[in-house]
Amino acid sequence: MQQVVILGGGFGGLSAARALHSAKDEVTLVDRCNYHLFQPLLYQVATGGLSPANIAAPLRRVLRRQKNTKVLLGEAIDIDVTNHRVILSDGEVPYDTLIVATGSQHQYFGHTGWEAYAPGLKTIEDATHIRRQIFLAFETAERETNKDRLRAWLTFVIVGGGPTGVELAGALGEISKDTLRHDFRSIDTAEAKILLVEGADRVLTTYPPGLSTAAERMLEGLGVIVRTSTMVTEVTVESVTLQSGERSEVVPTQTVLWAAGIQASPLGRILKEKAEAALDQVGRVIVEPDLSIPGHRDMLVIGDLANFSHQTGKPLPGLAQVAMQQGVYAARLVQRRMEDRLERGAAGERGKVVKPFHYVDKGNMATIGRKAAVADLRGLRVAGFPAWLIWLFIHLLYIVEFESRLLVMLQWAWNYFSFNRAARLITGKSPLPLDL
Repeated sequence: MQQVVILGGGFGGLSAARALHSAKDEVTLVDRCNYHLFQPLLYQVATGGLSPANIAAPLRRVLRRQKNTKVLLGEAIDIDVTNHRVILSDGEVPYDTLIVATGSQHQYFGHTGWEAYAPGLKTIEDATHIRRQIFLAFETAERETNKDRLRAWLTFVIVGGGPTGVELAGALGEISKDTLRHDFRSIDTAEAKILLVEGADRVLTTYPPGLSTAAERMLEGLGVIVRTSTMVTEVTVESVTLQSGERSEVVPTQTVLWAAGIQASPLGRILKEKAEAALDQVGRVIVEPDLSIPGHRDMLVIGDLANFSHQTGKPLPGLAQVAMQQGVYAARLVQRRMEDRLERGAAGERGKVVKPFHYVDKGNMATIGRKAAVADLRGLRVAGFPAWLIWLFIHLLYIVEFESRLLVMLQWAWNYFSFNRAARLITGKSPLPLDL
């Protein structure tokens, strides 16, 4: 019986594990968190629309009916390729086939010091930290008597005009214009200044230009100031410096949110060192057409950590649907190879030729705010309320647990009719802004 080890319980890793439910292999899923996180809705946790438990499901519960699968809470720190072992921070796990799906992290383009002042959004911890910053800014502004500092507390800068940046900006626009409008006595939250900064000439650059224009109009309708063709050159505790052509501007602000770039998981560097894998400029592993590492058919890399360029000549985007399709493919490949070995009776023989992975693009969607979204669904391009309804349905469909779907649906319905965001809690050691 083969030992299949999957590193990472995100979209790719969990899809692979679930697709192996009927396999004769023994499957071990390793993740440093005990839950699967529905990352596309993290921004709603960061802006108080949903609670963390609404978008996370315990991995043991999700896989509880798969008798061939066990879940280990652990962090992979090394790989012993020669002896087929994954080295954890507190032990080791042997493997016959290894599927690596450890995802990606924030990318600050060489300015690692900016992370302290401009948090990104990848984990539950990131989301609750950002939520704390956002609502603490309004609370501090309520008590501020200095006009310049008041303006800084009510200025929010989002760096990056991709889906995450657009969704964060739209949610902040709703918070300031609707949700908090009548909650404060000394400030008018509608006067908050929300800047969305994008280095390209339009937001949502992976979408058709018409949808980018529609998204920008919707954002402006929520009071968001969209600054395209603008770069960030400095981030400090009290300001962000923007460069647009020859013009440089220092924007006083206490809240900068980072959605501008990603880099692959550090495990990519380990694969380079131990398996001689080739990496691209953001640390992704350049994989074969069957998602394996050249020279190591027993090691597959999927999701955000993989650079799969065989289909279009360019790497596939870091989307949930890419990771999920690759996870299912990897699982089928593992099963097919095992069946082939059993038929031939010789594990060392190459066996049948397996078709390469082929990604089916089902489209992209981004929500801008209440009743506003854009969707590019295999040629069908929709904006506004119809796109928003499609966005709601698709996201509910892909949430792992039925209980979570129900809770999210009820919360969204309440938010829609009440204009409220019930999860706007300031958590942490101290409510004081100096603790930021």
